[in-house]
Amino acid sequence: MANMIKKSLLGWQEWCELPLLNIPYIKAKIDTGAKTSALHAFNITPFMKRKQKWVEFEIHPLQGSHKVIQKCQAKVIDEREVMSSTGHTEHRYVIMTELTLGLLAYSIELTLSNRDLMKFRMLLGREALQDKFLVDPAHKMLLGRHSKKEILRAYTR
Repeated sequence: MANMIKKSLLGWQEWCELPLLNIPYIKAKIDTGAKTSALHAFNITPFMKRKQKWVEFEIHPLQGSHKVIQKCQAKVIDEREVMSSTGHTEHRYVIMTELTLGLLAYSIELTLSNRDLMKFRMLLGREALQDKFLVDPAHKMLLGRHSKKEILRAYTR
């Protein structure tokens, strides 16, 4: 029980930051039923950089909007066959990047997938949450809310 005191409480959706991808705000669905985390990405193009595989991709980080587009690059750490929420197996690139969630910043694995048809641009699975957070599915945005103006201002800098 003492270990629970050290863990932050999350709601079923929270604002995150992916600083290495220059994404100051992205709303994530907290999904303890999913093992891995996923990030909405499109125009995914692999390339070689210093004899290592990388990917370049674009993301619409704001839910329900195509106005903001972030171009990103990341080193590929793996490629996996992942079962999507629709039950289809999909080949995905896996990257490692830094996540800021509340006051914690740490590295997580993310699979890249076109989530245009999904409500959330990012899904945080249990591997990214374990040993750090407790989830209360009755609440959302327990780590803080942000105004639309504040979020849009961060993307226009």
